[in-house]
Amino acid sequence: MYVIVGLGNPGAEYAETRHNVGFMVIDELARRLNVNISKKAHRSLIGEARIDSERVILVKPQTFMNLSGFAVCETLWWYKLDWNNLIVIYDDIDLAVGTLRIREKGSSGTHNGMRHIIAQLGSSDFTRVRVGIGTGKDNLISYVLGKPIGDEKETLKTAIDDAVSAVELICTGHLTEAQAKYNKKPKSKKEEPNWGENKENGSNT
Repeated sequence: MYVIVGLGNPGAEYAETRHNVGFMVIDELARRLNVNISKKAHRSLIGEARIDSERVILVKPQTFMNLSGFAVCETLWWYKLDWNNLIVIYDDIDLAVGTLRIREKGSSGTHNGMRHIIAQLGSSDFTRVRVGIGTGKDNLISYVLGKPIGDEKETLKTAIDDAVSAVELICTGHLTEAQAKYNKKPKSKKEEPNWGENKENGSNT
């Protein structure tokens, strides 16, 4: 069994923002698996499904980003699992837009949600799928809480699809294959993406 957590902020105002890429991956995975993420439990919205023969719990924490560790720990405790059964998906400003990085363990980097998860678990030895969102040209908080448009949106959509496929491989015992196939930069475009306008809010990053 795997607990698959996508990080993001709850609320309509944060939907489809760069910082909610983790939620977007979970939503696309749920669509492929034909399951609703609607059960309220463990400070999260949860859905249960199977990837081949493997049971999976899809989780969207509702605690806001910087308190994600509470939702993750409560879910793992309920299902009597540890971090070996955990996959966390989240945005990463240190990777170019659309780049994926799949790792079995590592630090939190600059991500407050991951920092809280690691602190609450007492370990960083769990699988993570990082989706690059870049740093843009604006204030960082405004940027991550803004919505991608144009070429950037299309590049992220491809990355989200690839992240879902990578998670499916991981859950069927093919982590190394997922890394070999998806740990690469997206194809470059001739024109820079149109970054659009962003909304500033410093409490949910």
